[in-house]
Amino acid sequence: MVGDYLDHCAVERGLSRNTVSAYRRDLTRYAAWCTARGIADPASVQPGDLADFTVDLARGLAGIPVQGAAAVSGGPVEPGQPTPLAAGSVARCVVAVRGFHRFCLLDNLCPTDPTRAWKPPSTPQRLPKAIPYADVSALLSAAAVTDPPLGLRDSALLEILYGVGARISEACGLDIDDVDLQERVVSLRGKGGRDRRVPLGTMAAEAVSAYLVRGRPGLVTRATPALFVNSRGARLSRQSAWAVISTAAGRAHLSGVSPHTLRHSFATHLLEGGADVRVVQELLGHASVTTTQIYTRVTVETLREVYAVSHPRSGVAPARPCV
Repeated sequence: MVGDYLDHCAVERGLSRNTVSAYRRDLTRYAAWCTARGIADPASVQPGDLADFTVDLARGLAGIPVQGAAAVSGGPVEPGQPTPLAAGSVARCVVAVRGFHRFCLLDNLCPTDPTRAWKPPSTPQRLPKAIPYADVSALLSAAAVTDPPLGLRDSALLEILYGVGARISEACGLDIDDVDLQERVVSLRGKGGRDRRVPLGTMAAEAVSAYLVRGRPGLVTRATPALFVNSRGARLSRQSAWAVISTAAGRAHLSGVSPHTLRHSFATHLLEGGADVRVVQELLGHASVTTTQIYTRVTVETLREVYAVSHPRSGVAPARPCV
């Protein structure tokens, strides 16, 4: 059953490979927990069981250690040690299990959906971490220090991440044909199979062009459409791209920098420059503007600047005449 549901997520709903992989882990964990509780099939699950499952996830008592969970998952379960999940991971697991039970109901595999009233736990909202443009420049410069052709590749990769706000999986999934240097446009495939075309800035276009001419030919050992390749000529993995960013951050003496830091900085700097939130939504590939609006939360520094130039008693703004 789980296999059918995951195929449904990948093919019919168009969820990304990473999301489907996370759902597989979540449902395997759920299947193991059900087996340990003596629940033989999805139709036997009760609402009270789901509440207990949520608690056990947060306490680390719903791992994937149980053999024989095939009764629910439809496949083997690997032994392992239970691990407490963060609030965000618990919420995602709840979403995966709810989707699975809803799928079972619609396919007449279960008479009812016990998850109908089951809500994911609320998660603390974290502000996106952006870094100042000076730090971004230092990071991009540090990536180019490596000898070519890897230095040209690393520079082009970071320019794409910051220049178009691409997710790390989107950047690693780029093919050569996805980049139009003449029109200066990049075609990205985002979450849920949603495609978008994003303008490519001058600096990013120059970095990609230099990589294609002087870098990539020295790395490719066999025919591949991949834009970014590793030292063996295969498509660059997300883990390798992470390593590139971590190395550049170390050279630039920056801490806590991740691929998403560049994406957050891309959005934040656009909004600080006066871009409309709807435009930023399209550039980021967000399905809902609500996701984008988190970037509009002003910083303390911005508040001080607005207050200083706007309030008549700030000591900076010109005094208003009395009437």
